Amino acid sequence: MIFRIGIISDTHGLLRPEAERRLAGVDHIIHGGDIGGPEIIAALRRIAPVTAIRGNVDTGSWAAQYADTEHVRLAGRTIYVLHDLKTLQISPAALGIDMVISGHSHVPMIETVDGVLYLNPGSAGRRRFKLPITLATVDVTASHMQPVIHELGDG
Repeated sequence: MIFRIGIISDTHGLLRPEAERRLAGVDHIIHGGDIGGPEIIAALRRIAPVTAIRGNVDTGSWAAQYADTEHVRLAGRTIYVLHDLKTLQISPAALGIDMVISGHSHVPMIETVDGVLYLNPGSAGRRRFKLPITLATVDVTASHMQPVIHELGDG
């Protein structure tokens, strides 16, 4: 049995049709902040349940319902979500966290440190600099987590 998590960040108010297509069929979506507007989460919720946090651009009254960090348990795994990994103030390994999801840098990254999977899906919003437009999925089974970064196109 595979539980697929879609991970998106830094949409900055733009939810690309190719992002919606790539997320179709996931069991849960995590948004790593810099959402850009409430319509983004509403659209994602039409695909799957959503866990989202506030990023540094999420300053409107609509964003008050989102915390700066979230702990979520999915498919038997503990996931910690924050926008900027540089602000991490806990020890995920010491707390038994399986995966840390962040955004902010717009640079996709998958790294395992001390048995903890650190994942930044990159930016799925408007292109900045020469960085790719990306999101991620993680397939979770009883014994394994398989992360994949997906490029979405030229936009």
